[in-house]
Amino acid sequence: MEKSQRIGSQIYGYTVCLVAVITFLITITSLVNAIIDKDDPLHSGWNPAGSPSLASFDNYKMDVLKNLPQSDSKGNIIPDDEKLKAMFEAAKADKIQSVNHQAYRSIVISSLLILVSATLFVTHWRWLKKMRLES
Repeated sequence: MEKSQRIGSQIYGYTVCLVAVITFLITITSLVNAIIDKDDPLHSGWNPAGSPSLASFDNYKMDVLKNLPQSDSKGNIIPDDEKLKAMFEAAKADKIQSVNHQAYRSIVISSLLILVSATLFVTHWRWLKKMRLES
């Protein structure tokens, strides 16, 4: 093999290995974050500004009542505790389902990327080693 062609092949091989290692490290972080989010979905991520807290029913109730208009003259209905509890449970279930779906999706994608990057690294590293032994 010509020297310039061999150098070009080595640059290609080492570049692929470097990109595979960087991808692997970044993806491991994403995988760990997804596993942690799946373990505690209520405290994962962020809540949009103005959304009621789902930490407890009392926090949820205070946030909802705080955002209601002060005067009841316009026909606004203030929900009772039973209705608020149902709203809280529905919001909590939605948050848990949403976070679990996102975490599962991230785990699958991260696992596939880890598999692909590890495969690329191993095959190119072996190819480079074989190329060194032949020269």
